[in-house]
Amino acid sequence: MNTTQSILQIAKSTITLESEAITNLVNLLTEDFAKTTEIIYKSKGRVIITGIGKSAIIANKIVATLNSTGTPAVFMHAADAIHGDLGLILEDDVVICISKSGNTPEIKVLVPLIKNAKNTMIAITGNTDSFLGQQADYVLNTFVEQEACPNNLAPTTSTTAQLVMGDALAVCLLKLRGFSSNDFAKYHPGGALGKRLYLRVNDLSSINLKPEVSLSAGLKEVIVEISEKMLGVTAVTENNKIVGIITDGDLRRMLSKSDDISALTAKDIMSSNPRRINEDAMAVDAKAIMEAHGISQLLVEKDGNYAGVVHLHDLIKEGII
Repeated sequence: MNTTQSILQIAKSTITLESEAITNLVNLLTEDFAKTTEIIYKSKGRVIITGIGKSAIIANKIVATLNSTGTPAVFMHAADAIHGDLGLILEDDVVICISKSGNTPEIKVLVPLIKNAKNTMIAITGNTDSFLGQQADYVLNTFVEQEACPNNLAPTTSTTAQLVMGDALAVCLLKLRGFSSNDFAKYHPGGALGKRLYLRVNDLSSINLKPEVSLSAGLKEVIVEISEKMLGVTAVTENNKIVGIITDGDLRRMLSKSDDISALTAKDIMSSNPRRINEDAMAVDAKAIMEAHGISQLLVEKDGNYAGVVHLHDLIKEGII
């Protein structure tokens, strides 16, 4: 077997092993999972998630997922917790401890302190018979047969199982809360995903210049307007209503067909009944129209009047495309 084949075989074995371990989590779910979900859902406090080593990294990711889907969560490193960070835990908080073995020294010191404070404690562990498993109020079992590491040492399969269990918990809470796309946008206002859910056409078109000529405008006026407004297009209007559009392409086609251009007006050059969109429409709707018709600009209306232009580049700049 050559090197390429060997590498691919190892990768396939790793993926297969981890996928089988994840599938087996279904068989490990108990009422403790449902009770954990309900307790967190009804809690007036936050979810404090702690761990050590690789489990601490997984804890951080689960915290991020919970926060972004409507469940307030805070990460607390298990080693720092016993040196002052226990003050993070408030009376109504629910604590989740993540540990593959459930028997690490830090966990053994931390667990009694949490129990003394009377906070509900959840264990995510691969060893339900461990110190953590026995002391926790509820246990989410993430047992795996073996790590993907050939020495069965480096946390690989086990951390994947922890992560998936955290995702399952977050999704259940999301469903219970009726977390909607609008809620998602509220928590992700700066990301491309959030922008797809809240960004409107007016947010983009209002920043652009507003190219506009009348039906009787001459060719020079049309060219100057398109050039100065830098959108590759101008609207043709009458009484502030859109009657046509002239693009760079329209100008090129006109010049190739006409020998005498001196008397041409916007009315002679324009395309009638152009595609348009209301300024209150979502930016993703503008994207859909542009893609469906193979165009780069859309004229924007407000209350039936011409209001500006939204350009394909605006959507790209904001991450909508």
